[in-house]
Amino acid sequence: MKLSDVKEIPTERDADQRERMLRGDMYFSADEALVKERHRARRLCRAYNATTEEQGEERTRLLKELLGGTGEALTIEPDFTCDYGTYITVGENFYANFGLVVLDTCPVRIGNNCMFGPRVSLFTAGHPLDPEVRNSGWEFGAPITIGDNVWIGGGSILNPGVTLGNNVVVGSGSVVTKSFGDNVVIAGNPARVIRTL
Repeated sequence: MKLSDVKEIPTERDADQRERMLRGDMYFSADEALVKERHRARRLCRAYNATTEEQGEERTRLLKELLGGTGEALTIEPDFTCDYGTYITVGENFYANFGLVVLDTCPVRIGNNCMFGPRVSLFTAGHPLDPEVRNSGWEFGAPITIGDNVWIGGGSILNPGVTLGNNVVVGSGSVVTKSFGDNVVIAGNPARVIRTL
């Protein structure tokens, strides 16, 4: 059974919700420790988004404080929004254009030499289909992994659990609902292979 099909509200509220979240299990999103982590990320995102082009060193410092791991060369154009930041790692030479959104309830791993167009969204967060369970505050997620040399076109969305191999190009406006291997161009909703490289 998929987590999205869960029909009963879990009763394990005393468990470590962060560990449950990162494992991809059902977790209680209003857990006090998780709320504090999200508030930290929001403060750092606000500070980052308020910087100017002349504050390159400050931007880099804030990103390195916010994210779980980075290469030396990285650029994210403001505005940038994430849930936690801590669970995002990016490789060397990462570039994201305006409006990047990363919901990192599970790990997001981005390889080297990756470029994102404007308004790219990476969503690891998922919600139960049953409305009573969904409204209870319990949710789940699945990690996103992006290989090296990946270019994601503007307005694209990657859904929970997606893995993209190396040298993948994602056409603008695509909705990626499943994983793809190396050396392909994908596009559409849902995204499919339109060319091999």
